[in-house]
Amino acid sequence: MKKLTVLALAGAALMFTACNDKKETVKDAQEVAAKTGEAYKVDLATSNVNWKAFHKGGFAPRWGTLNLKSGEITVENDAVTSGDFVIDMTTLKVDPASVTEADKKPADLEAHLKNEDFFNVSKNPTSDFKITSVADLTGELPKDAVAGANKTVSGNLTLLGKTLNVSFPAKVTVDEGKAAIEAKFTVNRADWGIKFGTDETDPAEWMISKDIEIGINVNAAK
Repeated sequence: MKKLTVLALAGAALMFTACNDKKETVKDAQEVAAKTGEAYKVDLATSNVNWKAFHKGGFAPRWGTLNLKSGEITVENDAVTSGDFVIDMTTLKVDPASVTEADKKPADLEAHLKNEDFFNVSKNPTSDFKITSVADLTGELPKDAVAGANKTVSGNLTLLGKTLNVSFPAKVTVDEGKAAIEAKFTVNRADWGIKFGTDETDPAEWMISKDIEIGINVNAAK
């Protein structure tokens, strides 16, 4: 049985939050959008992925970042038509400000997140997201949607080698040779088979929220 000290680290591990009351739509992988229009290269220095996590009940929040390894957005008639982004899992960072316990260290948590208990970075050094569609936003927004959201972005998200399609509201802008996508959404880690405990009755599993809050900030230019 895994020790509670390890379990405490696990609460931060999976980028999950129990605070959102609406999950994004997740389904089987879809056909990737055709790359029509002009290619814009992602600015790796100003683009990243943010994550946030909790134990169930909102305890022990943790947060941090991941860097993009590469990326491209295509634009036609001032509209984003496609995009693909490779996430460098080896860059996973825990913000030291989120680790307030005296006996916990951000570096130890980072190492734990990267090992075989979670993202197994040695075997899965990258994850990726490939846009399948960009449509005008309709319907009610979830509470965690970014301000100014104007589009629904759908794409194939690959984690631990498993690919599922997720849709979420996003703020998408194209202006004077630059394009940007900003979004924040919540999905269920179990959909990708990410489990720390051996089964649902294992305290190592049920004490961790299954929700994952992901923030996307992508900037690209011609």
